[in-house]
Amino acid sequence: MKIKTSELKCVCGPTSKFPEYDLPEIAFAGRSNVGKSSLINSLLNRKNLARTSSSPGKTVTINFYDVNNEFTLVDLPGYGYAKASEKERIKWGKMIEKYLGTRDNLVAVILLVDIRHAPTKDDVMMYNYIKDSGFTPVIIATKLDKIKRSMRDKQLKLISDTLHADKKQIIMHSSVDKTGREELLDLIENQFLV
Repeated sequence: MKIKTSELKCVCGPTSKFPEYDLPEIAFAGRSNVGKSSLINSLLNRKNLARTSSSPGKTVTINFYDVNNEFTLVDLPGYGYAKASEKERIKWGKMIEKYLGTRDNLVAVILLVDIRHAPTKDDVMMYNYIKDSGFTPVIIATKLDKIKRSMRDKQLKLISDTLHADKKQIIMHSSVDKTGREELLDLIENQFLV
């Protein structure tokens, strides 16, 4: 798939009404600071379309990006951010739950995990939610450039074992050298937009 156009269409906070779009939606879910914004920028071949930050917990809205006028990419707020208040975390959780439970045109929820660490309890919960909701589970192991090549298989096994997921469901990604970008775009085109 070639990315010809991409733009931020809508930003929704906890009290916002979600937009009514007809295009298929593909949501990205993951912990705070897992690299969702970097992955979106890499995927869409844009430097700063999705705002990145070195401090976690910055995306506190649901961001809708129109891609090629063919589908909507949805950036969900990161979960598990320890420094956010309990009240804030509950608010984000409800917003994510509301989004996932009410979108008729949602065709995929892609889970991002940091390849350097074992998936957290929140990651396992999200992975199970994706499966139980009837979506085909796809996992993106981000920050590939931050580990040695010799560590890849070990970390993949750790992610696979922790989530009880098939290794074939995991795509390794680096936003630095764009490893995994084409693989993910092909998957979106051939599996979710058919």
